[in-house]
Amino acid sequence: MGKFFDSIQPNHQAFIENQKMFFTATAPMGSEHHVNLSPKGLDSFKVLSTNKVGYMDLVGSGNETSAHLLENGRITFMFCAFDGPPNILRLYGRGYTVLPGDAEWAVLAPHFTITLGTRQIIVAEISKVQTSCGFSVPLYDYTGERDHAQKWAEKKGADGLEAYKKEKNRTSMDRLKTAMW
Repeated sequence: MGKFFDSIQPNHQAFIENQKMFFTATAPMGSEHHVNLSPKGLDSFKVLSTNKVGYMDLVGSGNETSAHLLENGRITFMFCAFDGPPNILRLYGRGYTVLPGDAEWAVLAPHFTITLGTRQIIVAEISKVQTSCGFSVPLYDYTGERDHAQKWAEKKGADGLEAYKKEKNRTSMDRLKTAMW
């Protein structure tokens, strides 16, 4: 079952900062809707305090996280060691979306490397931290970051990205509104 903590401890933060990838999980309230689980990378996750985290979210083909957070706020982050000692760390909390132009954007943006493709910052207040063994997580070698998202965003340009967000990022696959509505 692992160990539980009420806040992010210094050793947890060090582990998080050493990971090249993390996962987010959200779900709407209705059982007829879909659970969302997404991998993230690019050094986009930041521990903002012992109970607050955020990540820079790039424009994508869907915006499930924003829709689910707008509906109910529930979010879980998972980090797992693909090298070094086996470890899994989960952060449980309630999150929200911060868009460019929101008052909180100016406070949060300096923590991240904001690029042309940045669509929003996802922020979460963490209520529980869990660690577990990770014995069955395979070992992988990190060989670098992909540059596809940045090249795609540059090719689209600012106007093209805005049009894409209006077309693809205003509702979830279950037709729930996102913060971009």
